[in-house]
Amino acid sequence: MTTPGPTSVTTSAPVTGSATPAEAADDRRAVTGKRRIAFAVYVADADELPGLQALLRSLALSNPALCEDVVVLHPGLPDTAFDAARRLHPRLIPRTAAGRHDVFRLDGYDTVLALTPAMVVLGRLDALLKLRTGVAAVPRPGPDGAPDPRAGIPDDGLLVIQRQDLGAVDRRRNPGAADRRQGVGPVGLPAAMRIPESLLVPLDSRDDFRARRLHDDLPVPEGVVVLNFADAPAARTGLAPAHAERDRLDLDDEAFRAAYLALPGPKHPDLLPHLALPFPTGSRPPIDLVRQIAEIHRGCGRHDEAVALLGEAVAGRPDLPRCHETLGVCLMALSRYEEAETHLLLATASPDFAPRAFGQLARLAWLLGRTEEARGYALAGLESDPTDANCRAWYARTAEIVTPGRDSAAPPPGERPGEQLAHVALFADGEENAGDKVLPEAVRSCFTADTGPDHWHQQHAHLLVDEAVLERLNARRAVIVGGGGLFLPDTAPNGNSGWQWNIPDDVLARLTSPLAVFAVGYNVFDGQRYRRERFAASLRALVEQSAFFGLRNHGSVARVRELLPASLREKVRYQPCPTTVARHLDPRLAEPAVREDTVLINCAYDRAGLRFGHDYGHFLAEMAAAIRAVSASAEVRYAAHMPADERFVDDLRREHGLTLPVEPLYRLSNDAIRDLYRRTRLVIGMRGHAGMIPFGCGTPVISLVSHPKLAYFLADIDRPDWGVSVHERALGARLAERARAVLADHPAAVADVHDRQRALWSVTRDNLARLRELTGLPDPFGGPGAGVALPAPRSGADRESAARPDRA
Repeated sequence: MTTPGPTSVTTSAPVTGSATPAEAADDRRAVTGKRRIAFAVYVADADELPGLQALLRSLALSNPALCEDVVVLHPGLPDTAFDAARRLHPRLIPRTAAGRHDVFRLDGYDTVLALTPAMVVLGRLDALLKLRTGVAAVPRPGPDGAPDPRAGIPDDGLLVIQRQDLGAVDRRRNPGAADRRQGVGPVGLPAAMRIPESLLVPLDSRDDFRARRLHDDLPVPEGVVVLNFADAPAARTGLAPAHAERDRLDLDDEAFRAAYLALPGPKHPDLLPHLALPFPTGSRPPIDLVRQIAEIHRGCGRHDEAVALLGEAVAGRPDLPRCHETLGVCLMALSRYEEAETHLLLATASPDFAPRAFGQLARLAWLLGRTEEARGYALAGLESDPTDANCRAWYARTAEIVTPGRDSAAPPPGERPGEQLAHVALFADGEENAGDKVLPEAVRSCFTADTGPDHWHQQHAHLLVDEAVLERLNARRAVIVGGGGLFLPDTAPNGNSGWQWNIPDDVLARLTSPLAVFAVGYNVFDGQRYRRERFAASLRALVEQSAFFGLRNHGSVARVRELLPASLREKVRYQPCPTTVARHLDPRLAEPAVREDTVLINCAYDRAGLRFGHDYGHFLAEMAAAIRAVSASAEVRYAAHMPADERFVDDLRREHGLTLPVEPLYRLSNDAIRDLYRRTRLVIGMRGHAGMIPFGCGTPVISLVSHPKLAYFLADIDRPDWGVSVHERALGARLAERARAVLADHPAAVADVHDRQRALWSVTRDNLARLRELTGLPDPFGGPGAGVALPAPRSGADRESAARPDRA
C-alpha cells in the first residue's frame, strides 16, 4: 500500500470564491517544480450545463477532501450561464475553447484530468491524480471486445494528461502520414497533436466505465471510479441501476449542501466553507460545523473571521470547551490577549481539554513575559495529564527560577547594557529545530568572538515588545534581528506585525537603538495563503526604521521589494545566512583529515500538503530507489532536525522495507551538530539548514527542493544543479546519479563548496564593515582576508552546467 499524502491538499489558489487578492496563494512553482493539477470539462452548449452540475456534485460527494481548479471549456456561453455551477465549486474557471481537444492545451497546469458532462464520479480519484507519465485513458475495445491500446482512445472518455509529455511530442513531431498512422487519439484531435501509442497509459475499465454495458439492469460493479453515460441509450429501460446512480445527484443546492456536510471524514478547506457558508438564516448551525470552519479560517490566517464565527456561537455557552480553546488561540493570534486568556480558562473546566488549554495559557503568559505564571499553567496542565508533551515542554522552558522581589526589567547584577547588542531571533530549546539552535550563535559570531550573555542580550522574537522590553532594547548598543525565516505568517501568528517579531508599529517607532535586520528570510511556502495588509504595513515600518536591512537570499530580496514602495526598495540588500560561512567564523571548523564514509539524508514534514501536494507516495518510492543505489557507495543515515522529521524513516520502513539509522540532531549541542555535518561526505537535505549548515562546514550538499528558499540559496551560489525537486518524475535516478558523482570525486566537490563560500564570505565581510560603523565594535576577524585558508577552486571546465531543479 502506498503511503497516503496529506489530506485536504491545496496545490494552487482558488480563482473564484471568497479569497481576495490580499490573501491569494503564493505561487512559486517555477522554483519548486510543484505540479499544478486541474479538472477540465468541455461544455458544448447550454443543454450540457445540467450534466456539468451533476458532475460537480458527484466530484464533491465522492472526494470531499479534494478541491482542484475545474476549468470549464465552452464555445462562448455567457458568463452568467455558470452561476449555478459556481455555487457548487469554489474554483470554477470558464474558458472559451474551439472544442474538447483544447484539454490538451490547458496553459498553467502540469496534469489535466479531462471529464465530460456525461460522467459522474463514484469513487476516489487519488490513483488517477498520482499518475505521472503520458496520457492515461481506457482504450477502445479491440476485435475481442476487450480494451486494446492499438484501437486508440475514444473522444468522449476520461483522460489524464501530463502536459510535459505532450510538449516533448510537439517539439519532436514532424507531422506526416506515417506519424498520423502511428498516433492514437480522439477523432476530433488535430493530427499534429495526436498521441503516439508509446505515450498511452491504459487504464482499467472501472476508471471510465461505460453505462451502456450495464444492459438488462445489471448493477454498477463495485470499484467503478467514473460512470460514463456517453453513447448510452436515452431510454432508461434496461439501465435502471446506472441511472439510479445519476438520479441521486439530482439535488437542489440545499439538499446538496446538506449531503456534503453530512459526510464523515476530512473535507477540503476550500470546499467546506464554500458549501457551508453563509449559514441558513433562522436556525443555529451545528456547533461542530462552526468549529470546523473556524479551524479552516485559522489555518488560512483569517483569525478575525474565525473569532467572529466562534464568538457568536459560544456566547452564553461556557459548556463548549473545545470551541473556547479554538477561540482563545485565534484571539491570541490577533494579539487580543486578555480575551484569549478568558476563553482558554473556560476551556480548562473540561478534563478532556484542560491539558491543551493550559498549554496555550502557558504560551500566552510566556509571550507576555509572565514567566512564573507560564510555569504555573504548564504545571497545572501536567497535573491534568502527566503525559502531555506540550505542557512538559513549556514547564522545561520556564523552569528557570526568577529571583523573588527583583525587577524583571532591571539588568542582572554585573551586566552592562550599553556594551551589549540586543539579539531578536528564534531561540530553540529542548527538542526543537536543530537549525534554529545553530543559527543564533552563527549570527552572533559575525559581530563578536564571544557569543555569550556578556556581549549579547537575548530577546525571543515571539515575546511581545511592551514598554519594559522596549526600554531594555533601547539600553543596548544596537538591536540585531535575525537570522532565519522570520517573514512567515503562520508560525506564532500575532496581530501586531503579521510576522514573527511580535512588535506593534507604534513601539517600533520608538526604538532608539540602531536597528539591523540581518540574514532574515521570506519563508512563505509555495501555495501558502496569508493576508498581506498587516505584514506589508509592518514591513514598511521596519525597513524605514532599519539602519541595515539584509535578507538571506536574492529570492527573499525580490519578494520583499515587491511589497515595498519604490522609495524603500533599494534599502533591501543581500546578506547570506551566516551558517553558510561557518568555516570563516570558527577556526575549529577546519577541514577534518578523515571523513566518515556516510551520506546523511534529511526530510521535513511541517506543512506537508504544501511541500508534497499529491506526490508524497511518489516521493517516498523514488527516495527508496535512490537510497538503495547510493548505499552501494556509502552508508546512508538519517539526520532528523526535529522529532517530526523521523516520519520519513517510519514511512520508508513500512512502505518499502528500508531501515535507516537515525541521528537525532535535535538532541545534540551546536558543536556536535556541526561536527556531524563536517565529517560526513554528503548531505541530501530538505530543510533549509540541512543544506546551509553542512555547506558552511565545507560538506557537499544536494537539496530536495520542496520550498522556494532551497532553490533561492542554490541560485545565489550559482549551483542550481545541486537541487532536485521533490516532484521530479525521475527523482530517484537523478538523485542517485548526482550523489554517486559527488562521492566518486569527493575532493573536487569539497573544493567547489569552498569556492562557492568565497563569494558569500565576501558579501558578508562588506556588510559587516558597514555594520561596524553602526555598532562601534571592532572587527572580530582581524582585518580583510583573515580567516581559514581555502583550497583552490576546481576549474570552470570541470563544473557541471547550471540548470534549475527540474519540474515534474
